[in-house]
Amino acid sequence: MNRILAGVGIGLAGIGLIILVIFGMKNLGNNVDVKHIEALIKDSKLDEAKIIIDQIAEKKPDAKALGKIYFELAGSYENKNDIVKARDLYQLILKKYQNVENISEVQDKMGKLNIAILFSKVVTDKDTLYVIEPGDTLINIAKKFKTTVDLIKMANSLKSENIKARGKLKISKAKYKILVDKSQNILTLLSDDDIIKVYRVSTGENNCTPVGNFKIVNKIIDPVWYTEKAMVPAESPDNVLGSRWIGFNLPGYGIHGTVSPEKIGQQATKGCVRMINAEVEELYKIIPIGTEVTITD
Repeated sequence: MNRILAGVGIGLAGIGLIILVIFGMKNLGNNVDVKHIEALIKDSKLDEAKIIIDQIAEKKPDAKALGKIYFELAGSYENKNDIVKARDLYQLILKKYQNVENISEVQDKMGKLNIAILFSKVVTDKDTLYVIEPGDTLINIAKKFKTTVDLIKMANSLKSENIKARGKLKISKAKYKILVDKSQNILTLLSDDDIIKVYRVSTGENNCTPVGNFKIVNKIIDPVWYTEKAMVPAESPDNVLGSRWIGFNLPGYGIHGTVSPEKIGQQATKGCVRMINAEVEELYKIIPIGTEVTITD
């Protein structure tokens, strides 16, 4: 009897050991050995490293190390000026691995690269190479593709609006829209539901910025500010509109620059959306008349 009990005990212990091993392996499934991948990245074998990471992500999508290693790979692509691959990885992290500690840094890097790509000759799936026809002007081409002359000039390094027939131009086909979140004081530029860049802004004091759906109806460089008492010229330090005005189809409201950059991120305006001058100038170049703007609480 004692032998039988001993045998049963050994058997149960063996089963317990197997269970522990199985569950231990299962728990380790969320951990990824990244040493080999890091070695590949260090040796600049970036595409090879990406293939391995993608394979791990397919088998273990919840692995905690994935976001961090993708970030390291994105940074290496960025250092080699492969900005499209770097941008794509930052975008992937934002969509699937928001548990990374530096998610704000990922968002900022992706935004800067998106703008760099937009303003460069790099052609993506959201662009087309347009062959200039006799009689074409940048204004007509911009209207045809619902883009801006400024963006065409930036993307093709044009110093003037003079173009020659049969030449080629990179033209953005993307449809942009703007989302303003008053609760966070951020403005998000979107393209076909993909985040292009997130900007910190100021909105109306006492939550007075109107909510709803609007459209851009006018754009002005160095706007004059008309108050109830006076007309404040563009060059005046008292002109709160800053360097650009992007007006809504709600009279008196729009997106503009600032002479008080220290108040960005606060509810500090009379109802408009206020941006740092350099950033509103950037946005101005990208979005055409007719762009949709949604403002939420």
